[in-house]
Amino acid sequence: MAMRMGYGLNVMQTQKLIMTPELRQAIAVLQLSSLELGMYIEQQLQENPLLEIREEEPGQGETWEQPVQENDRERDYDIDWQDYFHDSSDLGLPRSEVRRENEDFGYEHFLTRSPSLMEHLLFQLNLSRCSKRQHEIAEYIIGNIDDNGYLNCSIEEIVKQLDAGPGEVMEALKVVQSLDPPGVGARSLQECLLLQLNHLGINDELANNVVAGYLADLADGKYNRLAQLFGVPVQEIQRVADLIKTLDPKPGRNFSGIGENRYITPDIVLNKVDDEYVIIINDVTVPRLTINNTYRAVLSQEKSDNKTKKFVEHKLNAAAWLIKSIEQRRLTLYKVTKCLVDLQRDFLDHGVKYLKPLNLKTVADMVGLHESTVSRATSNKYIQTPQGVFEMKYFFSSGLSNTGGSMVSAESIKKTMQEILDAENPKNPLNDQQIADIFARRGIKISRRTVAKYRDELGIPPIRKRKRY
Repeated sequence: MAMRMGYGLNVMQTQKLIMTPELRQAIAVLQLSSLELGMYIEQQLQENPLLEIREEEPGQGETWEQPVQENDRERDYDIDWQDYFHDSSDLGLPRSEVRRENEDFGYEHFLTRSPSLMEHLLFQLNLSRCSKRQHEIAEYIIGNIDDNGYLNCSIEEIVKQLDAGPGEVMEALKVVQSLDPPGVGARSLQECLLLQLNHLGINDELANNVVAGYLADLADGKYNRLAQLFGVPVQEIQRVADLIKTLDPKPGRNFSGIGENRYITPDIVLNKVDDEYVIIINDVTVPRLTINNTYRAVLSQEKSDNKTKKFVEHKLNAAAWLIKSIEQRRLTLYKVTKCLVDLQRDFLDHGVKYLKPLNLKTVADMVGLHESTVSRATSNKYIQTPQGVFEMKYFFSSGLSNTGGSMVSAESIKKTMQEILDAENPKNPLNDQQIADIFARRGIKISRRTVAKYRDELGIPPIRKRKRY
């Protein structure tokens, strides 16, 4: 039987997604937070000469927390620059009222910051009575102290670098270790704690011995072993542990460094008015964009160079698409937030214990978007609620089933677990299995291993470290 081989031509209709640069830009804009979006727009303003920031007069702006209408759901975002100029409405972000501040500057306009650890130590060193040589060595030592207050180099290294004697370096180190905060300049945790005990005038031989050689056993809660080793009642070891807990293992952490402060700017603000929640997209830091109409003359002139026309037309389409992408981001954020408010109303009213389990698919089906779109809309975004500021991903929580057939979120279980452990008897603390049994009596099925996992995530130590004698 012969097989016939040859070429053929078939017509087939298929559907596939083409990732155009415009679509890629819209996805990128959706993922950005409000601060990142502001930086992105600044970059686009430099690259696209047709984009400009809209300047508005006071009192002519519109409010930007307007609710989204249902007919906005079906808006078409395939735009062209001709449509942009044909439509005289606001295709960018709605205007926000510009507030003119008094241009008279006073002292309140200047930012203040607390001194860094190095500045604090150098200030004290300049006031101390020490020789010029000791001052030079101490200044070098201060320059090698990390943010936690510990000395990062050895005595041998300092001796080699400064061509000084070991005795000179040790004397300068003692000067540094006498400065505030107590424990600064230490080379180990033990030395840091011993310096603090000495600074506080606590002459406790047992505490000094425990710090010098048995900190690991103390941290592991091996109080009975230490009591037998030192021949003292276990209550004495408990007293030493309580004393050591009052000390600061990182004496330098209370000092700020330049640029170390981090602030969260919420992308969405929820305000409760009467019995309803008002959703405000917090994009006041985002520049309001418009397109420079001057370039329309280039397209309308018949004598203009064809290459110039194509360049201007390309930039016009890019500018109009960017403005539409920003508006689409705002509408998507509103839709997703509105859905979260409806689903997590009990949490907003009463707190974390009422947070319901939720996944991306549920929200995506309700708002008519794809799961990936909801994921991008909620990534890197923060929302300010009456219960505090949360990452939007916080609202999507896994859950466990209870005897009633409903689900309880993991965050709600953690909150309940925290309350249970706060109320336990410290002399007879609860183990993980006992905590699981308490949840079982409340109708929540949870294993001992899950209890241990949630307890670790809450930063709560195991039973042997919580027990008091």
